[in-house]
Amino acid sequence: MQHVSPFVLVVAIAIASTGCSQTPPIAAASGDVFTAAATPSSDAELLARGEYLVRITGCNDCHTVGYAERQGEVDKAEWLKGSPLGYRGPWGTTYAANLRSRLADMDEAQWLDYSAKLRTRPLMPDFAVRAMSEEDRRALYRFIRSLGPGGSEAPAYLPPGKKPPLPYLELLLPPIAPTAPSALS
Repeated sequence: MQHVSPFVLVVAIAIASTGCSQTPPIAAASGDVFTAAATPSSDAELLARGEYLVRITGCNDCHTVGYAERQGEVDKAEWLKGSPLGYRGPWGTTYAANLRSRLADMDEAQWLDYSAKLRTRPLMPDFAVRAMSEEDRRALYRFIRSLGPGGSEAPAYLPPGKKPPLPYLELLLPPIAPTAPSALS
């Protein structure tokens, strides 16, 4: 197994345990304030919101090579191209997809439908994407598409028991105890 620096391990555990979160009211780069109920009124506002969401929800942590290790100091031209780092656990080994190529094959309506129903393998916090408002998912789409094409496909999923090539992070998880029946059952 590959040895992982404590920093990368802490980041991976934080991502696995907290995932991306639904965003509270935010301040855009322009100084405007968005709230969960606000609808960005222009393409520029949607792009700014999308970039903000990518930055704060941890998308780059997995989908951009070196982002966490360089504390976010990665040129935007390199964002969201996927990663060769595997995440191995009881589910097998997964890789962060190249979101730029994934969205290049979808129009906005397809993305909104896909992202509303998103179900993936760990470590991707798909539940957080499903919890986003349609406008936030639209902002993500517009921003990611604005980055243009780039990168190559991430390695394919490997089933449990198949050892991945380096680099990979192995997560050894304790068994999950069954939930005790409630007093109301």
